[in-house]
Amino acid sequence: MAKKKKIIILSCMVALLAVTAVFNYAFTGTTKSATIQTSSANAAGYFAQYRAERLTNRNEEMLQLDSVIQAAEVGSEEYLSALSMKTDLTANTEKEMLLETLIKAYGFEDAVVVIGLDSDNVNVIAKSENLTSDDAIAIYTIIAEEASVSPENVKIIPIS
Repeated sequence: MAKKKKIIILSCMVALLAVTAVFNYAFTGTTKSATIQTSSANAAGYFAQYRAERLTNRNEEMLQLDSVIQAAEVGSEEYLSALSMKTDLTANTEKEMLLETLIKAYGFEDAVVVIGLDSDNVNVIAKSENLTSDDAIAIYTIIAEEASVSPENVKIIPIS
């Protein structure tokens, strides 16, 4: 019975995530990869839009995890899994905000950091007219020190 309940809960979570993606696409009319390739006039709008979308998505994920935690029996596998995912998501959010602040403090006008939940990959989208190798090394150093990620798992994408 518990296995069936777990399958139903996880199926509902996947369905809600899919519905969220469809609504996100319908309301914005663009994909994130298309937004990355915008001109410099839209770069500031990209960062604001991305942060708003990230906040919305994270809030929805947290609500879904909260509903799983409330529905599951304390100590059960689904309860512990949802609690672990919620903790990881919160930790990643805090790391992303810290890394963004540090990169901006280095001198970039704006930056967005995305840390993979299921991988060690870190993507950095930095507003920069021309990204020099010294800038890239500084970003790699910040990421390596603060997120304990090796440079081969870091991808830097400049936006002008």
